[in-house]
Amino acid sequence: VEVHEPDAATAIATILLLLLLPICAAFKPSMEPVKNTSLFVSEPDPSWFGNGANEKANPHWSNGNWLKSRFHFSFAEYHDAKRSGFGVLRVMNDDLVQPARGFGTHPHRNMEICTYVISGQLTHKDSMGTEESLGRGSIQFMTAGTGVRHSEFNLDKTTPLRFIQMWIVPRSMELPPAYGSMTGQPERTHNRFAHLVSDVQSAAATPVKINQDANIFVAELTADTCVPLAWEAAAGRQAYVLCMEGGVTVSDGSDQGVVGLEQHDGLRVTACAGKELKFAAGPQGAHVLVVEMAKA
Repeated sequence: VEVHEPDAATAIATILLLLLLPICAAFKPSMEPVKNTSLFVSEPDPSWFGNGANEKANPHWSNGNWLKSRFHFSFAEYHDAKRSGFGVLRVMNDDLVQPARGFGTHPHRNMEICTYVISGQLTHKDSMGTEESLGRGSIQFMTAGTGVRHSEFNLDKTTPLRFIQMWIVPRSMELPPAYGSMTGQPERTHNRFAHLVSDVQSAAATPVKINQDANIFVAELTADTCVPLAWEAAAGRQAYVLCMEGGVTVSDGSDQGVVGLEQHDGLRVTACAGKELKFAAGPQGAHVLVVEMAKA
């Protein structure tokens, strides 16, 4: 095999490329949108979770299948190595459950599970003896730890249920199972971010505490309202933003860092030029959830 030495031009181009690689990496976008059209949509067979056949003629149903789930990360039948999670945030599912349907009793283990209700009523029952129904703006959590079984149902016969379920990897395995919740309080989230979830090891006074260095914030913004969310960029933090309803523009304070989000869109934030992110609602308002955490 004949081997040729590279000419001078090729050698210079190779050297320049090697020198530019670190510079290009430094300019990687700090905010990367995840458009709703790129999400995997799952509509599983009703029998998988103990439900009867779909009611095609029911006027109260907003979807043909009993469940419509949008997966932001790999889950169940969806596998994508590029979307296997974001830091300690392993799962974010946007679930729409039709009236009188739900998830039958099933197990969980070694995960912090937080569920935020967007609309309708979520009825939870578990092996720890907990049973309650939660409406819009409510949040619940489970430390699955050594093992817990639970069910989640929409018992209402006329109103669909929509909620966001997040699985966060705990800092320790085999923890004692636990459950907690906060009933929705509109004044908490009206035109401001409410800090709903924080680390059990932090001093933050939040209604829900989990076993991981992660925080969850929620805001309901009226039309054309703009609110900030403090961002600890120097501490090596990252965040995943979800536009649950309406539309919102997110800015990190730089000329390049402006991203518009619509309902179901996500946003990966890995750096911030300023000390805060700014959220400006569109003409329909916005319902926004942010999961903030230490960088992995």
